[in-house]
Amino acid sequence: MEPISLTTLASEHLAKARENTSGRSAQTVHGGHQHALRQTLIALAAGRGLDEHESPGEATLQVLHGRVRVASSNDTWEGAAGDYLVIPPERHNLTALDDSAVLLTVAVDAGPATTH
Repeated sequence: MEPISLTTLASEHLAKARENTSGRSAQTVHGGHQHALRQTLIALAAGRGLDEHESPGEATLQVLHGRVRVASSNDTWEGAAGDYLVIPPERHNLTALDDSAVLLTVAVDAGPATTH
């Protein structure tokens, strides 16, 4: 397995996010339907974000670049590069306070293990 530079990946996707009308760009770093662990790099231009959505289940967010705000009906958290958050198990949103990149890690039920 080749190492992945999250710093380089974040820079590339921040450039794309600034160009996209949605102000977002993302890439799955690890995972897929056959994995119980999924990691996605999400880049957001300042002021853009992800509207309120259901919690993906057990999940964490690591801020790689910039500053973000995660808000639910019960709490608000702001984080900067290097900060780590356990995603609340309720509806929430994500807003980039500055141009930002985060690594979202989600543990999903991959179903019964298969042998190859």
